[in-house]
Amino acid sequence: MDTSAVLRVLALLREAGCEVWVAGGWGVDALVGEVTREHGDLDLLHRVEQEPSLITALEHAGFAEQPGAEPGRPARFVMKDHQGHELDLHPLRFRPDGSAVQQADDHGGFFHYPADAFATGVIEGVPVNCLSVAQQIAFHQGYEPRDRDRHDMARLRAAFGVATDS
Repeated sequence: MDTSAVLRVLALLREAGCEVWVAGGWGVDALVGEVTREHGDLDLLHRVEQEPSLITALEHAGFAEQPGAEPGRPARFVMKDHQGHELDLHPLRFRPDGSAVQQADDHGGFFHYPADAFATGVIEGVPVNCLSVAQQIAFHQGYEPRDRDRHDMARLRAAFGVATDS
């Protein structure tokens, strides 16, 4: 997924009144302020209460939900357009203190996002909401990292002088 497609999706959702945060590899690139690698998709976190508006806006732009994503709902769902642009969408339920939870499964599991997990980054000079450096690092723990994960963590170490496991 290229920069122009990412900015197009973000503008579309902003115009629809949907608040989203860029995560994953694009989120790392937003934090460091430059595109550092190719990206196959765009990970977006969104407010669960805005999901109907988000889906409608994306469907009007040619995106359709893809069945079979693992894990699927309630943790996440995938939408793709006819050009192959793929969005990995993660619904968040915000608490009054600014923290959020993402339901992980139907058995009470969840992911917790502290209030300071949400930051601002830049993609091609455009300010975007994204996950913080600390939250990116937290999500890159507890599994065998892939090459792209090692690349992303190296970019955060170089840009912010932080320690990472991979």
